[in-house]
Amino acid sequence: MIRFISLVFVLLVVATPIIAQDTSGRAFSRDNKRAVISRIATAPIIDGVLDDMVWAQVIPLDDFHQYDPIDHAEPTERMQVYLAYDEDNLYVAARMWDSEPDQIRALQLAQGGSGRWDDGFAIYLDPFNNKRTGYWFQTNPNGVRADGYFESATTLNREWEGIWFNGARINDEGWVAEMAIPFKTLNFEVNNTDWGFSAERVIARKQERISWSSYNRAVDPGSIGVVSGFSDLRQGRGLDIVPSLVTSGAKDFKAGVKKSDTEPALDVFYNFTPSLTGVLTLNTDFSSTEVDDQRVNLTRFSLFFPEKRDFFLQDVDIFSFGGLDRNAIPFHSRRIGLSSRGQPVDMEFGAKVTGRVGRFNIGVLGVEQEGFENINSSNLFVGRIAANVLSESSVGLIMTDGDPRTNMSNSVFGADFRYRNTNLPSGHSLEGEAWYQSSDTQGVKTDQDAWGIRLESPNNDGFSGEFEYQHIEENYNPALGFVNRKGIENTDVSIGYTNRFTNHRWLRAIESQMISRNYALISGGLESRLVFIEPFELETNNGDQFGMQLSYEREVLLEPFEIFDGVVIPVGDYEFARFGFEATGAQERAFGPMFEITNGEFFNGDRSEISVGGEWRPNNRLRFGLGYEYNDIDLLEGSFITRQIRINVDFSFNSRWSWANLLQYDNESGSAGVNSRLRWNPRAGQDLFIVLNHGFSAMRTFRDLASTQSQFSVKYTQTFRF
Repeated sequence: MIRFISLVFVLLVVATPIIAQDTSGRAFSRDNKRAVISRIATAPIIDGVLDDMVWAQVIPLDDFHQYDPIDHAEPTERMQVYLAYDEDNLYVAARMWDSEPDQIRALQLAQGGSGRWDDGFAIYLDPFNNKRTGYWFQTNPNGVRADGYFESATTLNREWEGIWFNGARINDEGWVAEMAIPFKTLNFEVNNTDWGFSAERVIARKQERISWSSYNRAVDPGSIGVVSGFSDLRQGRGLDIVPSLVTSGAKDFKAGVKKSDTEPALDVFYNFTPSLTGVLTLNTDFSSTEVDDQRVNLTRFSLFFPEKRDFFLQDVDIFSFGGLDRNAIPFHSRRIGLSSRGQPVDMEFGAKVTGRVGRFNIGVLGVEQEGFENINSSNLFVGRIAANVLSESSVGLIMTDGDPRTNMSNSVFGADFRYRNTNLPSGHSLEGEAWYQSSDTQGVKTDQDAWGIRLESPNNDGFSGEFEYQHIEENYNPALGFVNRKGIENTDVSIGYTNRFTNHRWLRAIESQMISRNYALISGGLESRLVFIEPFELETNNGDQFGMQLSYEREVLLEPFEIFDGVVIPVGDYEFARFGFEATGAQERAFGPMFEITNGEFFNGDRSEISVGGEWRPNNRLRFGLGYEYNDIDLLEGSFITRQIRINVDFSFNSRWSWANLLQYDNESGSAGVNSRLRWNPRAGQDLFIVLNHGFSAMRTFRDLASTQSQFSVKYTQTFRF
């Protein structure tokens, strides 16, 4: 322990002269930009060629600036953005000049894939102009669409998918992007003439990001400008009918049982008003949803897996509560339609109403889940209402009722206040939350409350800090939520400093941070403690990153903990220190490697951890990905090695046909799995999926494989809009 503290002291002394340098080039003033949108009578053709007469009649936006690497500096390449609308669609076009058009990066060709490492053009929309939520739409030069929904002013959920249309094309001068976004895809206030808006360009090879409006090196609903002039917008009847047909076959190799089925499914979306949407789902099928990553758990706490199913992702921001994203979430939709072992459970029907009425955000969800194993069918309910207060804050209530995994009754009630203020002097912001929850579980009378507060001063330059406190009682039980630590008081304190360089030959930024995390038992005593120090993380002008980490942990076990099959750590008070180094190559290159090594003490022994991986994209059709995690753990109670492997092989025939393959293995579960998805996406709102999932038992790495289960499905879905 003395050696650990001495090493931390030396590294901080060495790093201090570097991180203490003044950051130049800061621009903390708000842009407060405004523009007027043009209404047009004839819609342009969305093909990535700006030869439509309508664009010649629109005055473009051309006052753009860098926000990374040099905040509010002049962009190195010129661009113009055109805005127009008719009663049905918002139209956006961008002409982006490039001095080296042959160096424009466009390696992602498959729809649904990530184009985050390519050149890109994106827009940010806040139809309510409330600086809290909004939409994000992006295209790369191949016309690959990406979109997302802001659950809060700074949290973008990229799992959301909307129906919209785009075209993009590289030419001799650079490249062009066009978008048509139907108003049927958006929630908005029909009488609101002013929408929050910004446009963004990414030049991948230069690691340069350009925007029309930004603040403190960020573009989000709280920092974007305003476009005015919207009127007489139409959502039609506001009715979307989405039928699906699924043919599937499955085999359980151990039981020798086969089954096959063909079933229809139906989703219906109806806009009661332009800002209030109802959704009905019948015989819901999730066979085309991406599989979860296999993960090795070396802790005594449950792992968190994100939601990926479209029905639950629609207007997901409405149900977010207290800024919580892990422990003590009152509602986590992953609890619905999945057993405790992660097996799918049929949903007979689901209904949801989400949207905004005046300054109120409203969400109501009801689901009937079929019974499984010895669990009866469940009627599940979630209700959420929040009111916008002050200029960027909100106050709200949440209620859940039902337990999808037991036959006991359960409900949760909660209230929260979310605060945000980006108008502080010198460009600083302040945000935080205060929340309270109480669960009511059948047969339980006491200790069912949870509450917490958080306060943060985020900053992309200079100092930043955060304080969080949570109190979660022993019997707090959100049956429709997620909790993996109970009976604790959690205190988190973090401080960081970021220094950005404007004229350094190879260095772009250096960041240092320290985190102190303490979990104390309400009944008395300590459960866990972590002190994490990152003396430095360097980012080069090419996008490469290098960092060093030091950590001190203390774990108090009040009962034995089986960390691996047959290896049980006994009751005791354990202290251990670890040291790590990581390096990540710029992902904008065709090959982006990653390497991380951590070594040191672990409980009453030692642990060496190595993670290697990366992506290789030789062209816009092929993508190879590899992730490998290795742990060599030597304890008094036994030694063991864990291996976790993830291999991706994706092939794009064109922008409509793509084939994604995922192979996973871990020796903790002794299983391997293959997920292969062929997708045909001729246009937004129309999909054909052919999916194969095959599981194996694997006692050795991809050897001695034995099939355990297999599922094959074909799903076709199409959206009809009225």
